[in-house]
Amino acid sequence: MVRPDEEYDAATVEARRVTVQADRVASESFPLAVSLEEADRRCRRALMEAWIGRETLTAKLPPSRLLLDPGDVVSLDNDGRLIDYRITRIGDAGARSIEAIRTDAAIYDLPPGQYRSVTLLDATIYGPADVVLMDLPQLSDAVPAHRPYAAVFAKPWYGTAAVWKSASTSGFVLLDTVPQPAHMGVLAADLPAGPTSRFDHGNELLVDLSSGTLTSVTDLELLAGATGANTLALDSAVGFWEVIQFGVATLVSAGRYRLTRLLRGQRGTEAAMGAPTLTGAKIALLDGALQPLSLALGDLGLPWNWRIGPASSAPSDAIMQARSFTPNGRGLMPFSPVQARMRKLANGDLTLRWIRRDRSLAADSWVLTYVPMSEASETYDLDIMNGGTVARTNIGLSTPTFIYTAAMQAADFGGPVNSLSIRLYQIGALGRGVPHLKILTIKESL
Repeated sequence: MVRPDEEYDAATVEARRVTVQADRVASESFPLAVSLEEADRRCRRALMEAWIGRETLTAKLPPSRLLLDPGDVVSLDNDGRLIDYRITRIGDAGARSIEAIRTDAAIYDLPPGQYRSVTLLDATIYGPADVVLMDLPQLSDAVPAHRPYAAVFAKPWYGTAAVWKSASTSGFVLLDTVPQPAHMGVLAADLPAGPTSRFDHGNELLVDLSSGTLTSVTDLELLAGATGANTLALDSAVGFWEVIQFGVATLVSAGRYRLTRLLRGQRGTEAAMGAPTLTGAKIALLDGALQPLSLALGDLGLPWNWRIGPASSAPSDAIMQARSFTPNGRGLMPFSPVQARMRKLANGDLTLRWIRRDRSLAADSWVLTYVPMSEASETYDLDIMNGGTVARTNIGLSTPTFIYTAAMQAADFGGPVNSLSIRLYQIGALGRGVPHLKILTIKESL
């Protein structure tokens, strides 16, 4: 039920019999604009109809009763008392048969319910939203890899938030609407870098959450699928978002959680751990409340201006949050290669080898024989470092190997080397991907 004098907010009325013991409950929902008093009367009438209608009648009638139709009410004399029945079904195959349920005209003259005074709603004052725009790796096959994400939180919530964009400071165009608030927070203690590809048992993530709750999950739930459960993004100190999973969530105080059994640098974000992330850094849970932005590939790399706030407000309204954000298509950036190794040949040459990774969500599969190839071709760039400068750049390597000859070593370092500092990139549609930084030492000769 709805009430027109209370902004058509939904309302509920109920009725029950107090003279008998009954456990059966029936509920109905109707899109009606009526007063609560009328709704109360209709609810009581429906209850009485159901109670009286428990008694049914089946009878055979002569042809003289052909005028009767379904919906007609007939009266049956029972010990001098007339009982009304409403015909629900008539069968004319052979003898005329009827089926009827008991009814009582008095239940349609029930008085309205008790008057309920109108409750005026308090005015809702909305504040500015907490907004984060993020370039993240691809999180779902349903969302194109190049699209960034928006996390929007406001208390009280707007009902629906709107995201507007423009190439200038005017002429904003509605891009997306956000139907629910994101679960966001801040880092409550510094977070040092940690290991990747295994559980980080040495660090804990202390966060202050603005809304929602966190729960612990099993390792099976944590590792299920490409992103798994309990996944958040952390705005790291190096300007990139680190994707982190946590297995254990412990409530410390109101809104504050200690997250342990961490998996760091998920979805190829290990480069975000270059320095400790400081207290106050933003976090956002990567769940269904996160809104992918409907940007085209041609929108990447442009310094867009954004306005985010209530969908009922214009983009020029003072409540709208203004942001400058340049999407870079992070989801299209290839992951860094891994497991780089170096061995020395008998002639003094050095052989470097590594393993390719792929940004596709399918690459996380445990059953595929070969890792998928999301890029147009398998191509690598390799920088050999001499301190902080690049001693040699090798562009367009088509296989995950490189032979660093003795002549190259002499040209770059003046003679044979025992270790190399390298930066290794896989090449994608946007150029170099996430670098693999490593200092290699010589293994046994091949």
